[in-house]
Amino acid sequence: MNRVLAPARLATLVGDFPRSPAYRGLRQALQELIGDGRIPLDTRLPSERAVSEALGVSRNTVTRAYADLVAAGFATARQGAGTFATVPLDRRRAHDHALHAVGTAPSSGVAIDLNCAAGAATPGVAAAYARALEALPAYLASDGYLPSGLPALRARVAAMYAQRGLPTTPEQIVITSGALSAIAIIARALSRPGDRLMIESPVYSNAIEALRLGGARLVSAPMGDPLGEDGWDLAAIEATLRQTSPRLAYLIPDFQNPTGFLMGETQRAHYAAALRATRTIAIVDETLQSTCLSDASMPAPFAAFATDAFTIGSASKRCWGGLRVGWIRAPREHIERLIATRVQMDLGSSLFDQLVVAEMLDAHGALAARRAQMRERRDTLAQALREHLPDWRFRLPEGGLSLWVRMPHGSATALAADVERKGVYLAPGPVFSVEGGNDQWLRIPYAKPEAMLVQAVQVMAETWKAHPRDARHHRDAARRLIA
Repeated sequence: MNRVLAPARLATLVGDFPRSPAYRGLRQALQELIGDGRIPLDTRLPSERAVSEALGVSRNTVTRAYADLVAAGFATARQGAGTFATVPLDRRRAHDHALHAVGTAPSSGVAIDLNCAAGAATPGVAAAYARALEALPAYLASDGYLPSGLPALRARVAAMYAQRGLPTTPEQIVITSGALSAIAIIARALSRPGDRLMIESPVYSNAIEALRLGGARLVSAPMGDPLGEDGWDLAAIEATLRQTSPRLAYLIPDFQNPTGFLMGETQRAHYAAALRATRTIAIVDETLQSTCLSDASMPAPFAAFATDAFTIGSASKRCWGGLRVGWIRAPREHIERLIATRVQMDLGSSLFDQLVVAEMLDAHGALAARRAQMRERRDTLAQALREHLPDWRFRLPEGGLSLWVRMPHGSATALAADVERKGVYLAPGPVFSVEGGNDQWLRIPYAKPEAMLVQAVQVMAETWKAHPRDARHHRDAARRLIA
């Protein structure tokens, strides 16, 4: 099912585009919107006549702009059907799914993996393991299978939601083997192969694959201007919901990955109302909720505005990536279905790891120390980019673990391939795209030590100086996982 872009909406998106000449300015504006995913792929563009009237330009201007857009590979004209958004084949979504192996550094001697927005363990993890080991013997007389999760951990997670203003009982919590497992369980429990599922774009790449594996037909909802302040293009989201009526919608309201946006309470209420209008159930990923870098109060959980929402949390960003423990907060009436679905996939999470996480959820001092460290690293990365790559643009987020950075020209996929040969591993924009595009964007995490971040930026800057303006590169499939 193709979506349709209304003329008035196109006029809003292109804004005050350059008009010397107008056809070139319009083509450039549309190309950027399609390339960044703000006009989703396969969206039917308005007719030339409608665009002419909406923008106050001649029809010849629109005809020339559309023709140039097709020639550049950012649109396709279908006889009798119209003009549809697309991207060149070399900017289609990259599929990179294998962590760079430790110990296989290139000949340059540099090996900095910035694919993963994750760092070392939070202070206190080793002590939590020690306490968990002391508690473990009490469970060894049991069979060790807990499909719904360790009762003590379920209670702690429920209490954590209650402290955030969302009343929750332990019976509403299912412990999973990480956030990706939680996504897969919910999608499998609530949808059937072929059902439509709306997902933000750009978005966490592994969520795309987890949802696709269940057979869902993904419908992308474009984020707003990555360099602006709104974050979510609620008008586009509402239009997508109306036109596609998806069964489920996956969203990251807390420091969205990769853009870093935090959804305000007014936006949450608006978004939730739009979901209710189409009876779409939200899968809310709060994996990064604990990564706020300021002392400001966080908005109420999205589920406070959408009572039928399924909320996902994880210990990986809060504590350590080696703790593969996540959880689902769900309406009570769906818990049995989630558990029944879960046992078809695995029989439960590591009991020992659950004991460790139960200890860590009470370690508020460790989170404060981690916050100060990440704030310093974020600022170090931002300063290095401003110094060595002053033409690159980004918005400084108040949380999360990475910067979403726009190159002034060229292909991020090609640059990432060139930088990789010098030992710095980066995730280019197409990896985070549901369909394609975003190839002038890079996600650069700031979870690594400061010296490593500065060194990585210096390597990127050296490579950028020699990088051809029109470079293109198709990366090998199955190269690495993006965490």
